[in-house]
Amino acid sequence: MDNNKFGYGCMRLPVFDTAYTYHGYHAEEALREALVKRHPRDSFELTTKLPLRDFKDSEDMERIFNEQLNNCGVEYFDYYLLHNMGSNVYEKCKKYGAFDFVYKNKLDGKIKNVGMSFHDTPELLDEILGIYGDKIDFVQLQVNYVDWEQPNVQSRRCLEVANKYNKPVTVMEPCKGGTLVNVPKEAEKLMKDYNPNASTASWALRFAASQKGVIRVLSGMNSLEQVEDNTSFMADFKPLNEEENDIIKKVTKIINENTAIQCTACGYCTDGCPKNIAIPKYFALYNSIMRTTGSFSSQMVYYNNIAINYGKASDCIGCKQCEKACPQHLPITTYLNDVEEKFENNNIIPTRK
Repeated sequence: MDNNKFGYGCMRLPVFDTAYTYHGYHAEEALREALVKRHPRDSFELTTKLPLRDFKDSEDMERIFNEQLNNCGVEYFDYYLLHNMGSNVYEKCKKYGAFDFVYKNKLDGKIKNVGMSFHDTPELLDEILGIYGDKIDFVQLQVNYVDWEQPNVQSRRCLEVANKYNKPVTVMEPCKGGTLVNVPKEAEKLMKDYNPNASTASWALRFAASQKGVIRVLSGMNSLEQVEDNTSFMADFKPLNEEENDIIKKVTKIINENTAIQCTACGYCTDGCPKNIAIPKYFALYNSIMRTTGSFSSQMVYYNNIAINYGKASDCIGCKQCEKACPQHLPITTYLNDVEEKFENNNIIPTRK
């Protein structure tokens, strides 16, 4: 298999992604036991990230980095990213020298490749690479066919900026949090009519891997069946042909017409929510209702069950910390009003325990 085209994204696995903000040191220690202690260091590549939202100052960056090395039980990271770079943390990174910090650790041999995961406008990406491009080896971008021209993500234009600066790209969210696996029946039929044996996931992953400058596509597989499926077509990767690209355009149109909220269920929005609102869960239910298929009564049952242990949509106080954290830049508080209107008005919601 071409290892430069396919990678395992562990965010969807329970407590196994090393990124600092996901599961803390427990995930790092689990990885040390399962991977580092069992395999020669040169037999695998390890990636983690510097949490840009969480570090306080230059000294704090040093503390976090050393913790990551110690907890993972390694002397270096093959890939180290500035996590979730965007306008909300860019000034902070400049103030405390985050770009210089990671570059210094590269010079010291503690990082092999410096990168950043990016969720913002192509204009900001252009500015950052124009100033700090000599310290950045690669960029991780959200690239999938639904977000290709979406104004809140702009996958195509961000990829073009990375190509402009000759920065290799690793792809996150190629299936948009599962959205491009569970597509509307009409869209699935277009794919199956062309190739009955190809999974819907294969179309999404191959689309991302077909783009110029992409060296690796990360798939958040969480079952053996998904691993077997993904590796089956990535082992002998073939870019999409012209006819397949035309089908993708039609599928994109169908999905956009059937998806009210473009949420990837990453969960960033729930971290620190003062009302503990289950935002991604509610958005998934809302999308189900807004599609042409699905039972409102069954979705209402799900909503009521979730609301027993979490805040309701109507509990939102409008602090908008969720919107600042959202990589998709969604107007979450506005969408919560829509969820409230659909699920709570004229309905009795259980009291939270």
